[in-house]
Amino acid sequence: MKRNERVGALVKILCDSPNRIFTLSSFTELFDSAKSTISEDLLVVKQLMDQMGLGKVITLPGASGGVKYIPNTAKNEKIRFLEELCGRIGESGRAIPGGYLYLADLFNHPEYVSRIGAIFAERFIEEQIHYVMTVETRGIPIAMMTAFYLNVPLVIVRNENKPTEGPTLSINYISGSKGDLKTMYAPKRAVKPHSNVLIIDGFIRGGGTAKGLEDLVREFDSTVKGVGVLVEFQEPVQKLVRLYYPLVRLSEETATGSIKVTPNLDV
Repeated sequence: MKRNERVGALVKILCDSPNRIFTLSSFTELFDSAKSTISEDLLVVKQLMDQMGLGKVITLPGASGGVKYIPNTAKNEKIRFLEELCGRIGESGRAIPGGYLYLADLFNHPEYVSRIGAIFAERFIEEQIHYVMTVETRGIPIAMMTAFYLNVPLVIVRNENKPTEGPTLSINYISGSKGDLKTMYAPKRAVKPHSNVLIIDGFIRGGGTAKGLEDLVREFDSTVKGVGVLVEFQEPVQKLVRLYYPLVRLSEETATGSIKVTPNLDV
């Protein structure tokens, strides 16, 4: 293969498996080329990705050597995307009786959830995450893409016990928005002890669900390394969790009944 052909293949392979370490030996066998040749190819890939703002390619030292791709988007591009997202969330007609918003079209949009997952992954990449955890159902697409970019398993916590998942851990929690007592369940084998867990959810209003997930992680004898949410409702101001990272913030204008959505500029 010519160099430009190998470079194109390397970009495809690395981007398809973010945060996965590939040994140089695996590429030398794949392309039937010397390590020195592959190292030069990877240098071209790294420079290309940097110039285009497509992410980082990191070379790892060691006897066999290795390389991995980490998503990395320029701050202004992330803010531009979040501003676009705010515009979509703030569209008229999304209000649903009961104080809810219709956002299924955004939560199920492949491009949106992919870019949201990449932003969360970039934020928490240094925390050595072992699992991404979410509660069914609205947060699943975002959590899945976050797990993809971090290259870790996704754990889905259920609102009811599923016999097909075997023995479970359960915990009672208070819904932060309505104050209802609820129960969440996760298979005992879902999280290994002493793991680092990233919690991802679609919304945070009172923080009851996030607090329940934090308590559940502790039942696994593991550590919560972060809580990422797509939309933070400004009210109530006092949440049941202290540390969380929202991408956009939503406030309701009581006088007009309209909503105001603003991006989190700390991205």
